[in-house]
Amino acid sequence: MPDLDAPESERDPPRLTFEVVTLFPEVMAGFLSTTVIGKAVAAGVVAVHCTNPRDFAPGRHRQVDDAPYGGGPGMILSVEPISAALAALTEARGPSHRILLTPRGRLFDQAAARALTTQTRVTLVCGRYEGTDERVAGLMDEELRLGDFVLAGGEVAAAAIIEAVARLVPGVLGCGLSASDESFSAGRIEYPQWTRPAVWNGQAVPEVLLSGDHQAIARWRRREAARLTQARRPDLLDAVPLDDEERRLLGDDT
Repeated sequence: MPDLDAPESERDPPRLTFEVVTLFPEVMAGFLSTTVIGKAVAAGVVAVHCTNPRDFAPGRHRQVDDAPYGGGPGMILSVEPISAALAALTEARGPSHRILLTPRGRLFDQAAARALTTQTRVTLVCGRYEGTDERVAGLMDEELRLGDFVLAGGEVAAAAIIEAVARLVPGVLGCGLSASDESFSAGRIEYPQWTRPAVWNGQAVPEVLLSGDHQAIARWRRREAARLTQARRPDLLDAVPLDDEERRLLGDDT
């Protein structure tokens, strides 16, 4: 497993560093030691550091939460340990773009992933329990969510954001086209794909994909991407409407 906390000074600087503030760093360890992201971490293209706010909590019991003022169920993450953790990682490795993972945040999408690649260091603060003290939000640069649902904590969201952003970093994916030629890269769902066998249970691969005519294949793929987007995710067309070429292709049944 890659050493997630190896000092960056011991190797060439990574192209993007993630700082994850989490009460459960072990949850992140498995994800970061496997898949293409694990390889990128091992190669030093991307770095990930986990900081546990419990290490900065006051008192013998290292308490990181407390009952909410005004009453109510559950416990609230306190501001002091999170603030101290943020200060410690900033002192250790420099400032970063801070993100609180919370159900009230802006929806994380491919555009947000691309925007984060312009940063050199991104901090993801994982919520837990019934939420975080409101003063934590004042320490952040933005708030993000995965969708309109609630998780037990922000670690799953942090893993999703790390993968979505890191795979856009040059050198992470084996093929330079992989990140640009897929769903949501241009406001479209990706065109359908097939592989061998050419015929299975009477279902055949579209002839154009077997033709060797790369221009015809490119036109077909663009048409199918537009068709699928129009049928299944018409909301994407609000941001990126069909252009003249796509409308022409959708009217061409050949």
